Amino acid sequence: MSGAARGFLWMIACKVPPDAVDVFEEYLRQYCGAVSSIIGAKESQWRLEGLSEVEPDRERVESGARALARDTGFDAPSFKYDLVPPINWVAENLASFPPIRWERYFVHGSHYDEAIPGGTVPLKLDAGTAFGSGEHPTTGGCLLALDKLAKRHQFKRPLDVGCGSGILSIASAKTWGAPVLATDIDPESVLVTKANAHLNGVGDLVSSTVSDGYKNRRIAKNGPYDLITSNILARPLAKMAKSLGQQLAVGGFAVISGVVVRDAQWMVTSHRMAGLHLVEHTTLKGWSTLVFHRRQ
Repeated sequence: MSGAARGFLWMIACKVPPDAVDVFEEYLRQYCGAVSSIIGAKESQWRLEGLSEVEPDRERVESGARALARDTGFDAPSFKYDLVPPINWVAENLASFPPIRWERYFVHGSHYDEAIPGGTVPLKLDAGTAFGSGEHPTTGGCLLALDKLAKRHQFKRPLDVGCGSGILSIASAKTWGAPVLATDIDPESVLVTKANAHLNGVGDLVSSTVSDGYKNRRIAKNGPYDLITSNILARPLAKMAKSLGQQLAVGGFAVISGVVVRDAQWMVTSHRMAGLHLVEHTTLKGWSTLVFHRRQ
């Protein structure tokens, strides 16, 4: 069967460790019109699901995945292929994005039309294909860290590296009323951040641009920063620790996540070498959020 019968779609699914999600999610996009990632019950494995209107070439999918695994050092995943019935994906997406509260921050989709709880900072998001709809433990951990920092500190120049949907950039802009520079290696995430910033009434405060880590010259030109947020993955965080230290102002704070608990000490060590001191480490459903301070 070369196509999906009567509106049915082909689903390609596999399980990968957290650090391999970005690699294999991007790989599946060449075969699928839509790809989603779902955290597993044991936190150590994520399920990737891709949907295609035509039956995938299984040998090609699997041989390509093996080659990618060799190049990246990850284990090649096993794939499952199923025909799935047509679904109202808009309704499904809205149902899977209920509002959630992280202390002062109330995160909800643009479809939410009920009352906003009093005393909260509302964050209205349409994540699209960008990471950061607010329900993931890493996003929640970062928002909880920002809530604590807001009780004792005022920031004037935040930077958000790996902005995704822009949720942390928007939270910083709404909390401190400060101009925020948001960057991401993915051009689509930059556009999503810009759209979400306008949706939240802070389009004049959040400026988003494409950057591979800290390489965009605009970052150095606008720095140093008294607050840096970065919710990505452990490997790039460790690689960029020195750059983060260089861009963080004396007395500034950095909030990082996207780190499974077993990699937390790796983050502490790599950022200590960059001159940063750990001031808080919280865990949420197997994920770590770390707050660092630059004393001098």
